[in-house]
Amino acid sequence: MAARRKTTPNDPEAGPGFEEALAELEAVVEAMEEEQLPLEDLVAHYEKGSALLKRCETVLKSARERLELITLRNQAENALDSAAATTHGGAPPPETPEDDPDDDDDIRLF
Repeated sequence: MAARRKTTPNDPEAGPGFEEALAELEAVVEAMEEEQLPLEDLVAHYEKGSALLKRCETVLKSARERLELITLRNQAENALDSAAATTHGGAPPPETPEDDPDDDDDIRLF
């Protein structure tokens, strides 16, 4: 299992991990749906749920951006590897008419 990334107090992404925030959000929603809470408690639960939802969205966005970066990096490396293979030992370049030894009968103007 991969280790969780440590956050510092000044880290804009500081807060619970995705799984923790999602579990807490589910508990808040369940409490709001199942329990007979006073209005003040409902508002407090809603506020907490909104913050947890925002946290989940932030973590997902960050993960999506990291995955896109990894994909782009891999595509660039593959393109470089492909270009290197073509210039160093890949398929030979197509023959030009000047290179064809059997083409002695052609008349060339240039």
